[in-house]
Amino acid sequence: MAMQSCRNFLRCVTAIVLFTGYAVASDHHRLNGVWQLVPARSEFNGEPVIQTGNVTINDREGNIFVQRNFDFNAPDQSTASSFTTDSRHNATIKEPGFKSKAKWDGHVLTVTTTRNGETTSERYSLRDDGTMMLQLDRPGHQPETLYFQHQ
Repeated sequence: MAMQSCRNFLRCVTAIVLFTGYAVASDHHRLNGVWQLVPARSEFNGEPVIQTGNVTINDREGNIFVQRNFDFNAPDQSTASSFTTDSRHNATIKEPGFKSKAKWDGHVLTVTTTRNGETTSERYSLRDDGTMMLQLDRPGHQPETLYFQHQ
């Protein structure tokens, strides 16, 4: 009787582990695609407002590709910013004065980039309403929260 209970317990634990792994992997693939910025919903916290922008995410079998394109338009300046991180899961891209790493932390895709000694953290996650949220932390700036809709 005790042996049967032990087997049932192990089967339940195995099923929970497999289901949890599947659910996490599903979120990873649901972030794949092109995401368009929703400026009116985003919180820039005193930073220049991004007029247009998109983020492309593609997690393909452990290779994580993240490309960001943003346009800042102000009366006295107009700037376009584009940046790409493409690496294997837990791999790091290194160049002189630059290091970038993309990795999954549960349901959250985290990209950490260090340029000239300053580290920026980006956390991408899927919201219940189907939008993607980007939490951006940069040295010397207030945290920003940007929202995107899937294209």
